[in-house]
Amino acid sequence: MRGRAIDPDDAARYHAAGWWGNLILSDVVSLHARTRGDDAAFVTPTERATWADYHRDADRIGGAIRAAGVQRGERVAVLVPDGPFVHAAFLGAERAGAVIVGIGARAGEREVAHLISRTGAVLAVTDRTDVPVERRLTVADALGGEPLGDYQSLGPDEPFLLNSTSGTTGLPKCVVHTQNRWFYFHQLAVAAGEFGDGEVFLSAIPAPFGFGLWTAHFTPTILGAPTVMAERFDAGVTLDLIARERVTVLACVSTQFILMLEEQAARPRDLSSLRVMFTGGEAVPYERAAEFEDRAGAMVLQFYGSNETGVLSGTTTRDSRERRLRTAGRVIGDMHVRLFSEDGGSVAIPGRGIPGCKGPATCVGYWDDDAANEALFTPDGWMLMGDVVEIDDEGYLKVVGRVSDFIIRGGKNISAPAVEDEVGTHPGVAMVAVVGVPDPVFGERVCAVVEPRAGYEAMTLADITAHLDSRGVTKEWWPERLVVMESLPRSSGGKVAKGELRKMVAEG
Repeated sequence: MRGRAIDPDDAARYHAAGWWGNLILSDVVSLHARTRGDDAAFVTPTERATWADYHRDADRIGGAIRAAGVQRGERVAVLVPDGPFVHAAFLGAERAGAVIVGIGARAGEREVAHLISRTGAVLAVTDRTDVPVERRLTVADALGGEPLGDYQSLGPDEPFLLNSTSGTTGLPKCVVHTQNRWFYFHQLAVAAGEFGDGEVFLSAIPAPFGFGLWTAHFTPTILGAPTVMAERFDAGVTLDLIARERVTVLACVSTQFILMLEEQAARPRDLSSLRVMFTGGEAVPYERAAEFEDRAGAMVLQFYGSNETGVLSGTTTRDSRERRLRTAGRVIGDMHVRLFSEDGGSVAIPGRGIPGCKGPATCVGYWDDDAANEALFTPDGWMLMGDVVEIDDEGYLKVVGRVSDFIIRGGKNISAPAVEDEVGTHPGVAMVAVVGVPDPVFGERVCAVVEPRAGYEAMTLADITAHLDSRGVTKEWWPERLVVMESLPRSSGGKVAKGELRKMVAEG
C-alpha cells in the first residue's frame, strides 16, 4: 500500500461497529444480475443497460485485462466518457484484481501523462491515443474479451481505485481509495436522504471523482436503483432526463444546478419526482439553492468533506432550510472532527479553525507521495481539510473560506466564498467567482468575475456595488473590479477553475 497503511486497531474497530464489512461491489452486482437481471442499472439519453448487462460486460472487460497480462495489484487506467461502460470497466478491473486509476474524460495530455507515471499504470482502457502506457485496450477490445472464469478481486480494506485531486493548479496528487470507505459513506447517505424503494438517481458528476463514486458507482448499486447519466453535463439534457425518468435523487455541484435553474426558467420541465438534490464541493449559494427548492420541490442537501477525508458533516431531510442552506450540517461523530489553528494547535469547539478528522470515511493518503502525505496529516495522524470553518454549540459546521481562498486586502482577510454568496444574489448574476488581483498598495483587491443572465450583459461594477449596498453588505466585501464573461472556466470536475481564473484576471 503506497498511501498510509490503515491502523489495524482502527480497522478492527470500524468492522466491529458495522461501519466496514466484507462485501465488495462485485458481490453486489453479481447478486443483482441473478435476482433483478432485467431491471435497469444505467440509463443515458439513448441507452438502457440492465444489471445482467453490467455483470456480463464487467466479466468481459476483466477477461480482456487479464489476457493483456495484468497481474493482481497492478494499476489499470480507465479513461472513457461517462456512461455504463466506465462503471463496467471499473468493475471488470476490480474482478481482475487490478487497482483502477480513474481519470476524468476531459483530462489534458499533461495531466494524463503525470497520472500514468505517478501510479505506474501498465495498461489503459481508453479510445484515446495520447495515453503513454505500454498496453492499451480500446472499448471494443475490452468488450470483446473472454469472460472471467474466476475473480481475483482485492479485499474491501485494500486499495481498489486511485483518483486525482480536483485542484485547478499544478499537477494533481493521487488519492488512494478502499471500498469500505464508500460502503460506510453509503450508510450516511441513506440516512441523510431517507432513501427507500423506487429511488432513481441522476449523477451529473464525472465517475472517477469522489462525489461521482458514491452517487453513481456505489450507493445506487448497493440499493439496486438505476443511475441516469450523460456523457457530459448539459443543463437542458439533465432536466429532460429528470422529467423522462422520474428521477428522485439528483447529484450535482452548485455550478450545475444554477445552470439548470436558468434552463428551467427558459423552458420548464416537470420536476415533481425529485425529492432531494445533493450538492457540495464548494460553498452552496443560499438564494439560488432556496430558489431550486421552491421550483423543484426538492430538498437541497450536502456532505462536507473532500476526496481525501470523505465526509466530516452533512445536512439531512430532517434539518430546517436555514440549517440545510446556511451550514454544511452537523459534524458526524464517527469521524471525530477536531479544529486546529494555523500553527497546529488545538481549537475548542464551539469555535473557528481548520478541521481535521480521523474515521471510517477517510482515504489512506496519497499514492507514492510522502511529501503530500506529510502535508495532509498531522504528526499524530489527523487528516486535515484546506478550509477554515466554524462549528457552533449544536455541532453545525459552516465553511467561512479556504485557507488559500482568502483575499488579503490591506491586512484584512476577506472570504471569497462569502463575497460570492452576496454578489450571487444580484438578479443579473447567473454565476460568479471572486478572486484576488494583485495591487501595489493593498496587496490584493477583490475582483468579481460574473457570468450574466440574458439581458444583463452590460452590467457594471456600479450595478453590483449598489445592490450590495442595498443589502447592507460591508464595504470591505465590495468588489473593486468586475469582469463579465460569457462562460466561466471550469475544471474537469465541473467546478469553477479558480486557478485558471486568477491567472486570466491577473494577465488582463
